[in-house]
Amino acid sequence: MAKGGARARSGPAPDPDALRRERDAGEWSILPAEGRQGATPDWPLTDQTDREDVLWERLWQMPQALMWERYGQDIEVALYVRRLAEAESAEASVAVGTLVRQMSDSLGLTTPGMRANRWRIDRAEETEERPAGPVQPAPNSARARLRAVAGGA
Repeated sequence: MAKGGARARSGPAPDPDALRRERDAGEWSILPAEGRQGATPDWPLTDQTDREDVLWERLWQMPQALMWERYGQDIEVALYVRRLAEAESAEASVAVGTLVRQMSDSLGLTTPGMRANRWRIDRAEETEERPAGPVQPAPNSARARLRAVAGGA
């Protein structure tokens, strides 16, 4: 067992919106919300099952697929798909489920995995739909009943 030193997941997770993180703002990759466009890569392993085909097609449409393509991770994604299909079985061992979770983290398919890879999905269209200015409290809420008293009393 290793002693001392930093661990892969030790300390607070990186926050791209933190006020003091300007120094590493360029390290985050912003992925388009619409996902990866284009043809799905060929299956790199042997004997693809129907379920693996469905999972493979769906994964390559996700925003993270742009990074997998950039780094040539088609085999890693295929191995994840194979283990995920195996984990869906009622007879699957707990170890396979644990492996699938670890693989999904490393591929950026989970929130912690996206943070560890320093990937963010661009949600610009969601922010445009929000109303401008502060949100007004409901008329009968405690916050709406509070009033400033003249004279500072």
